[in-house]
Amino acid sequence: MTDARPAGDRKLGWGLAALLVTGNMIGSGVYLLPASLASIGSSSLVGWVVAALGALLLAAVFAGLGRTLPAADSPSGYAGQGLGRFFGYQASVAYWVGNWVGNVAIAVAATGYMAFFVPMLAERWPGAVCNVALVWLTTLLYMAGPRAVARFGGLTLAVRPVPLVIAVFAGAIAFDPAVFAASWSPAGVGLTSSVPASMALIFWAFLGFESAGVVAQRLKDPERNVGRATFVGVTLAAIIYIAVSAAVFGVIPAAELAQSSSPFADVAVRVIGSGAAGFVAVCAVAKTLGTLGGWMMLTGETARAGARQGFLPRVFGHGAVTPPANPLIHGVLMTVIVLASAQPRLAGQFGLLIGATTVLFLVVYGFCCVALMRFTDRWPERIAALGGLAFCGWAVVMSGWVFLGIAVAFFAVTTVVWVGLRLRRRHLALTKP
Repeated sequence: MTDARPAGDRKLGWGLAALLVTGNMIGSGVYLLPASLASIGSSSLVGWVVAALGALLLAAVFAGLGRTLPAADSPSGYAGQGLGRFFGYQASVAYWVGNWVGNVAIAVAATGYMAFFVPMLAERWPGAVCNVALVWLTTLLYMAGPRAVARFGGLTLAVRPVPLVIAVFAGAIAFDPAVFAASWSPAGVGLTSSVPASMALIFWAFLGFESAGVVAQRLKDPERNVGRATFVGVTLAAIIYIAVSAAVFGVIPAAELAQSSSPFADVAVRVIGSGAAGFVAVCAVAKTLGTLGGWMMLTGETARAGARQGFLPRVFGHGAVTPPANPLIHGVLMTVIVLASAQPRLAGQFGLLIGATTVLFLVVYGFCCVALMRFTDRWPERIAALGGLAFCGWAVVMSGWVFLGIAVAFFAVTTVVWVGLRLRRRHLALTKP
């Protein structure tokens, strides 16, 4: 039967769009974040507020880019159209690398909750072996085709909020102000030090804030509703993040939390009992694996798009079909990252991976801010772009020497590769008969 309703009736209102934004941000990556933030302490709650404000600025930037550069539908597309092919190349490669490094972080989160049942997996090398196994399990799932990935991910949708809801409920019952206060700053530093130090980790949870801008054409009255949906969606996600973080820090002292590989399950076992904690851990493992399967496919398609643009080798695919070499190469790359980043604590490895990923994404977002400033003729959008650029620059610079060094080294290498490719093409053009 044909749907006779006008097309406009099928468009999303701002309320559903806000839920889309919130749902895209609240993923499995947040399940291990409290343990990674334990060294910063409960003062990281201030970091959540700052990150939310930065996400709102950047979301306004993407809404403006959707209006100004409608033909581009991705951060690399905005950077390329707005700043030229070199910056499009940098954004595309950074976005691609950030995807598969972030996939390893998701696998680490899954292993962390599996360690609730098999404690040995919380150790360095047993955990690494488990991470590699999960990477290849979901790689093979991606090779089975998009339908297999979609069905697997669909099976895990219903369990997404369970760990968060139980953690908040347990925290509300057993919240101890003395525990929360004692965990405020384990290192004894002020907010001017703790907030910047937390930003590279915290902003990982806000990736996906641009969802409403990306689906602007699907919204009713997008001129008004993109901004409204984004503001409500980011605010709702921030409230959930703050509530969950407060619950965890109010139940588990920071020193113990730093050693945890499954913080939400640990909260549940302290307050409700081992049965509820086991249920939380099962839900967390299911959701992380479902998320990992979806991001495997997104990583492969991102690489294929980069190859089609000439930014990545053609082995990733340059036609309508993704070749088997694409997921296999990514599986090898992620295996190398698993082994190279392995640490005694899963939370430490998770923090390293998400910090590096977030810094790369923040640089790409900075490119997008400059692109909007170049093309928009609206002062509110220019102000948002300037504010977003300042936030990205501040967050990257203040992320710490490790993450800053990773970003500088990455873009230095990609620049050398770009220059080398240009010289090679010029040489071939000159020597061509």
